[in-house]
Amino acid sequence: MHLFDFTLQLPITDPTWIFFLVLTIILFAPILLDRLHIPHIIGMILAGVAIGGYGFNILERDSSFELFGKVGLYYIMFLAGLEMDMADFKKNRKKAFVFGLITFSVPMILGIWSSLTLLNYSLITSVLLASMYASHTLIAYPIISRYGLSRLKSVNIAIGGTAITVTLALVILVIIAGLFNGVIDQLFWLLLIAKIALVCFVIIFFFPRIGRAFFRMYEDNVMQFVFVLAMVFLGGGILELVGLKGVLGAFLVGLVLNRLIPHVSPLMNHLEFVGNALFIPYFLIGVGMIVNLKSFFVGGDALKVAIVMTVVATCGKWLAAWFTQKIYKLSANDRRIMFGLSNAQAAATLAAVLIGHEIIMNNGERLLNDDVLNGTVMMILFTCVLSSFITERAARKITMNNDVHEKIGETKSEENILIPVSNPDTIVNLVNLALVVKDPRRKDGLIALNVMNDHHSSSTKQNQGKKYLEKSAMIAAAADVTMHTVSRYDLNIASGIIHTIKEYNVSDVVIGLHRKMNIVDSFFGATAENLVKGTHRQIMIAKCLMPINTLRRIVVAVPPKAEYEAGFTKWVAHVCRMGNQLGCRVHFFAHPQTLDRLDVLINKKFKGLRSEFTELADWDDLLLLTGQVNFDHLLVIVSARKGSISYDASFERLPAQLSKYFSNNSLLVVYPDQYGDPQDNISFSDPRGHNESLNYDKMGQWFYKWFKKN
Repeated sequence: MHLFDFTLQLPITDPTWIFFLVLTIILFAPILLDRLHIPHIIGMILAGVAIGGYGFNILERDSSFELFGKVGLYYIMFLAGLEMDMADFKKNRKKAFVFGLITFSVPMILGIWSSLTLLNYSLITSVLLASMYASHTLIAYPIISRYGLSRLKSVNIAIGGTAITVTLALVILVIIAGLFNGVIDQLFWLLLIAKIALVCFVIIFFFPRIGRAFFRMYEDNVMQFVFVLAMVFLGGGILELVGLKGVLGAFLVGLVLNRLIPHVSPLMNHLEFVGNALFIPYFLIGVGMIVNLKSFFVGGDALKVAIVMTVVATCGKWLAAWFTQKIYKLSANDRRIMFGLSNAQAAATLAAVLIGHEIIMNNGERLLNDDVLNGTVMMILFTCVLSSFITERAARKITMNNDVHEKIGETKSEENILIPVSNPDTIVNLVNLALVVKDPRRKDGLIALNVMNDHHSSSTKQNQGKKYLEKSAMIAAAADVTMHTVSRYDLNIASGIIHTIKEYNVSDVVIGLHRKMNIVDSFFGATAENLVKGTHRQIMIAKCLMPINTLRRIVVAVPPKAEYEAGFTKWVAHVCRMGNQLGCRVHFFAHPQTLDRLDVLINKKFKGLRSEFTELADWDDLLLLTGQVNFDHLLVIVSARKGSISYDASFERLPAQLSKYFSNNSLLVVYPDQYGDPQDNISFSDPRGHNESLNYDKMGQWFYKWFKKN
């Protein structure tokens, strides 16, 4: 009896070893290719060529590669729609539509001409072959995502053009397939248009509403992740029912869920991580496994067909990008980005060649013969490699140019956002709020604080505080942001926060609105009031009745002369970042002079923001805003400290108005930065400033309990 009963047979069929080899390729291919400065995508495809049936026959392209490959393809299209800057896309939708028509028409014209004259194919074969050149797959999109350029104008144009050209190419495929099945008639056209319109209406109208309702009911990250995947494949499956490819459905689902999944959020990070770590590499390895290099060296026209197909497809896509660049006067790097994203052939091309290969014409020949099949695989390999190289180089140049501009520009003050945590029910919303207002380019700058009172400290309170800090750090880490946690003892919570602000150079504080326990409690609470008095830094007091990502609109009430405050630019930037991340429309209500300043500032720094401006006739009575704020809106009140330029006596009535008119709305009260020292400084040598108010509160609570008892 042998100690190890092991016999090696190729191809390997054991699922354990198949998965191990694939993970090994995914792990080591980027490590090896980084030394050669070759994009990771190429390594995955070449690895697939080597281990496939036409290479060393180590693995067979079985059902697992088909399953994970389809998931990976859906993932690429879904992420492309999810990460698109919708505000910028709407602004550039005409450019995207024009690019889509050009990148479809130019390869179609060149393809039909080359197939008729150089390859001597029939007209129908030439049209189907040309439609394969016209379509493309966003193979290089993970490179764009890795460099953080997914919101670039040229990227949005290329992605929007992809939807146009892939749709037109698949319509041609459906028509030619229907022609040989004998179903092309007037009823065919009516049914096709009706089915496409119905499916698009269902996805666009119902999916966002279902998603918003689900995210409000369930905040668990695992449940949200599984729900999003289910929606992606539901959209793809519905579109396949009408005869089109599911990749368009996945892309459409990404677009409609774009507003519900902020770019900087734990859910977004989970989606990108799983796709880039597993599904997309699986798809790329599967593409490489269908490449048969031997077919080009055994005679026949396979090599000639492959060269013609590759040259025509590449030239057609480059000309389309060049025409678009000249029409809209874009930069050379923008042209390279558009060409790199639109040159790779994979998804729709594979579908077209496989369907065309299965169609038998009247003379007994296949519509697309074996030479075209092998030539298509060669074209896929070449265009994917070229697309990856071009996109990688262009992305690197753009990133380096941006870094240069940042170095020669003005030095920006450091942004550190402090989040005091004491209530487990508000931790998730406070951290998510801080994530959407912070600078998205920074992967740090968040500080979670738990303050324990000297007089009421215990081991239980200590353990609770540690759990709150760990929960905050986990939420931030899930969004790929590093959070620094601080636990400290102090005289009271307000003084602990103020001392932490000084020690860690905090620029902003995000704190939850306290829960009013009895009639003597103030609206904001003693901690928030003492904090406003004790620091000149920006303070945001939040009450979130629903998850941040499900808000549909942000309504901002701005007092007169707010533009003269030191923190005016900062709070405007934070609100605009929030609007961009959530895809919300931001509606400003303010004095006409303040509106003019807001308009200039937003057009200068946040051009893509969907904003509205309305004159607020009377700041004294916020009842005027009740008709503008719905249950799924966020009301932002820009307040001011006593003695500041924009302070008004009406602010004294603000707590009563908020509790009376907006008790069922999500609120964010902002106290902007102000010049000079705080009005009531606190230090360890003189801590009395924040204890006097607490003594008055204790006296009021004693009278309240005495009257209640009697």
